[in-house]
Amino acid sequence: MIPMMAKKHLAAVVLAILLALAAGATGMRASEIDDGMPLIHMLRPLLHSGGDLGRRGRVPCDSWRFAVETNTLRDWDTVPARCEKYVGNYMLGGHYRSDSRAVANEAIAYAEGLNLTGQGKEVWVFDVDETTLSNLPYYAKHGFGVEPYNWSTFGAYVKEANAPVLPETQRLYKRLQALGIKPVILTGRREDKREATANNLAAAGYTGYLKLLLKPQNVKVSSIEFKSGERKKLQDAGYVIVGNIGDQWTDLLGEPEGGRTFKLPDPMYYIG
Repeated sequence: MIPMMAKKHLAAVVLAILLALAAGATGMRASEIDDGMPLIHMLRPLLHSGGDLGRRGRVPCDSWRFAVETNTLRDWDTVPARCEKYVGNYMLGGHYRSDSRAVANEAIAYAEGLNLTGQGKEVWVFDVDETTLSNLPYYAKHGFGVEPYNWSTFGAYVKEANAPVLPETQRLYKRLQALGIKPVILTGRREDKREATANNLAAAGYTGYLKLLLKPQNVKVSSIEFKSGERKKLQDAGYVIVGNIGDQWTDLLGEPEGGRTFKLPDPMYYIG
């Protein structure tokens, strides 16, 4: 007969093995399966990991994502087909939220250490898509960026004004307001999306911002030209841009950048 203590030990070992196998089957650590954070989107992570997909595709998908996030890989049109499941796992699992939380934590620590001397004129610039709001409900239906971008279908989605909040960004947003730093929303969305964007932001809990700046309907300038130009207007009006956060490098580059920039993760699309 097996002693009772030995049985308990054996049961614990079996449970540990089963948990490890479960984590391995999804390509995630057990802690990433459910880390206690609310889901942005109701879908659960897809099976398989970037490592397995990467080995079969010769270029690991995690290395591809690293090149994207560091602005080393530029001017790409779609996520490689071999990386669809990897990106889906990343975006819907705990990894994306954990990375976003790390960025938000650093931004909050930076803001809390500022010596605010701008007489109430300090502002922080926020992007919209994949920054204040998450478009995962849309991209989960369109291959997580594998499908070519479609202006009409995405435009229709935006006008529904139902995009959920990215909680990590909202935590930063509310902390800045408590510190007396005014949020400015600066998006590459066109003016015809103003009402839908304003309604979506309000429904998601973004209130009390100083300005909502959208790209003029027929102006043809690059994202960097538009956003840096709008930041220059803020500066010329006497505002002090103490921070700037977005998911694309085009949200952050171009003078004036602001006191410090913060890049959120987004391997689903590239804006040049």
